[in-house]
Amino acid sequence: VQLQASGGGLVQTGGSLRLSCAASGRAFSNYDMGWFRQAPGKEREFVAAISRNDANTFYADSVKGRFTISRDNAKNTVYLQMNSLKPEDTAVYYCAAKTVRYYYSVERRYDYWGQGTLVTVSS
Repeated sequence: VQLQASGGGLVQTGGSLRLSCAASGRAFSNYDMGWFRQAPGKEREFVAAISRNDANTFYADSVKGRFTISRDNAKNTVYLQMNSLKPEDTAVYYCAAKTVRYYYSVERRYDYWGQGTLVTVSS
């Protein structure tokens, strides 16, 4: 599956952005989907994930209550709605797909990765 992330940009503290990740290739509904991010000088970290049947969502503590992950299997797209953004949310955001069940926050369990989209939150 090929993944294309979009929607990043520059936003002020407290603002909102919605990231999208469009998938092409094999059946999108066969994959759990996740968002990860990498801030300058830091390792990539888990942000959020959603199960293939849309029944379960998972969030890092740092974004819980502010970010919402969702998916539209008919459009082969996963979204990350980001509200109340903070400067520490500044990072390149990557979407990823995996076939193995569970392990939603484990980076190495993801099989496919998009190219990343930059989110910059100004203070």
